[in-house]
Amino acid sequence: MNENRNVKIRVRNLSKVFGNQPKKALELRNQGLKRPDIFDKTGLTLGLSNIDFDVYEGELLVIMGLSGSGKSTLIRCLNRLIEPTEGEIVIDGENIPELSDKALLECRRRHFSMVFQNFALFPHRTVQQNAEFGLEIRGVEKEERTKVARHALHQVGLDGWEDAYPNQLSGGMQQRVGLARALANDSTVLLMDEAFSALDPLIRGDMQQELLELQHRMQKTTVFITHDLDEAINIADRIILLKDGEIVQIGTPEEILTKPADDYVKRFIEGVDMSRILTAEHAMRPVRATAREEDGPRTTLRKMHENGIDSIYVTSRDRKLQGLVEVDTLERAAKEGKDDIREIMTQDFRSVTPEEPLHNLFAMFSEKSFPIAVIDDQRRLLGVVVKGAVLDQLAQAAEPPALDEAGKDHESMAATGDA
Repeated sequence: MNENRNVKIRVRNLSKVFGNQPKKALELRNQGLKRPDIFDKTGLTLGLSNIDFDVYEGELLVIMGLSGSGKSTLIRCLNRLIEPTEGEIVIDGENIPELSDKALLECRRRHFSMVFQNFALFPHRTVQQNAEFGLEIRGVEKEERTKVARHALHQVGLDGWEDAYPNQLSGGMQQRVGLARALANDSTVLLMDEAFSALDPLIRGDMQQELLELQHRMQKTTVFITHDLDEAINIADRIILLKDGEIVQIGTPEEILTKPADDYVKRFIEGVDMSRILTAEHAMRPVRATAREEDGPRTTLRKMHENGIDSIYVTSRDRKLQGLVEVDTLERAAKEGKDDIREIMTQDFRSVTPEEPLHNLFAMFSEKSFPIAVIDDQRRLLGVVVKGAVLDQLAQAAEPPALDEAGKDHESMAATGDA
């Protein structure tokens, strides 16, 4: 999905050692020692080691890991709040570790805004004044910064709160002010360090949704730090998973969950409700047969008998879903001499897009257990989902089965679209 997207930030060979004589730690690292052994031998902490990744324009990249994994160190290295020990961090052609102090300050103003866990608002400033702060520091005229900050507050849903003070706001609203301040700065990259961790679960969920909606509207390049897997899965385009200062895996939420790189990742994702992650596309099977609108009852019955099915979806010539007919209805129509199946089609079936979570599908199966139609945004029929395929997919996600001949036979039966 990313091959055609522009790289906004390129990170190569990034390492950070905390303590004096960092070269000693890197030498031991190059000899194959890991963080605990290096600390035991030298007292130096290898915060980050040989970090390589790209951030694409408009991407929401989540960096996650347990406490001490290096995620906060990494995000602070991106804008040099922490000085890297070695490596490249290139944004729009500028290698940040090589910039002078003056050039670094200008780079930060142009490229980076940061949202912190503790909101970092000025208690003596109003919401409007807090949102304007970054612009004020940059010397933007009062009239312009008022206009820009007000628009940013509108973006995060704080219209009417401009004259309030932080202590008059809930935690979620305070975090919205911090987000508005970052947006008002109009930087190219938004850095968010555990931004929602201090919020209670309900407000946290609301803020995640707010962020996704903002991302959809603004396509802001965002790097988001969290230790919460559910949060990462909910908001991320891609996830970087860290352990002991090293990257363990980079991938989409789906790739992390369905193709864990090693046992550590497998343990990390234990307990995730896969029915909320996997989608109809995962369980979708090819349609064994369809009827065309112009087919008569006898032609349609022949297709059904040949394929051993007792219901069939009706599509137009361009594969757009029109309805469904059952074998009993067709047999009656044939006896009565009817020749147009459009007159006997039913709309009493369920259809979903490929992105529909599997957990939503269980309640959709009717007593007759029609296969659920999977359609695109043009209502073209892409495939079907049967109840057994949903269960199979969840079972495979929990513990991938051995591919013996019996398993292959079962899969090929499910692929036909039988209920």
